[in-house]
Amino acid sequence: MTTILIVDDESNITDVCARYLQREGYRTICAHDGIEALQLWKSQAPDLMILDLMLPRKNGWEVCKEVRHVQDLPIIMLTARGEEADRVKGLTLGADDYMTKPFSPRELVLRVKSVLRRFSQALPSPVRSGELIVSDGLRIDLKQRTVLLHNRPVELTLKEFDVLTLLASHPGQVFSRPQILNQVWDMDYFGDTTTVTVHIRRLREKIETDSSHPAWIKTVWGIGYKFQGGASG
Repeated sequence: MTTILIVDDESNITDVCARYLQREGYRTICAHDGIEALQLWKSQAPDLMILDLMLPRKNGWEVCKEVRHVQDLPIIMLTARGEEADRVKGLTLGADDYMTKPFSPRELVLRVKSVLRRFSQALPSPVRSGELIVSDGLRIDLKQRTVLLHNRPVELTLKEFDVLTLLASHPGQVFSRPQILNQVWDMDYFGDTTTVTVHIRRLREKIETDSSHPAWIKTVWGIGYKFQGGASG
């Protein structure tokens, strides 16, 4: 049974979310501060975490950062503020989606289903076994879902890898932000193109020598992004 960890310091929110998720067949566990959230994550091994940003003892950003150091767990962040800076910070730390309070529990259920579906679809497919994408010192192994830069491993999140693979598989082709959002996150994703911008920036920081003058992931102003280089495999 799929287990969802709900983290919020307001019991009425965790209770409502748990009730709606349980109706859909999910097992739910709840935490009301950041320390408790990390303890339950380690002991219960949830399949997805719903994480409020404003938590006592340890905030949601710190919890997300600690989890991301160990596991690419799907995380939906909750925030009482709709400011773009909060959304960008959450996405930068590796959150997969976000919701601004107040929100509909029914919509939360849809988001949970969408994120879990994206993660299951992103697992390596045997059909693509053995494929490689190589460009100068960049080597992407589609079977192992690994990236080497000048023979040194690059740690990417699941979605960072998928964005890089999409672009690198079509060298020279320009993808708009909505196109990347639809192809990597699928049509049911509720986010906005800020998600794409954040992931592109993170990718550049990890694979480019100078992220302000990228060699591989190029910006095509007014349109989107393209991968500069050749693909083989």
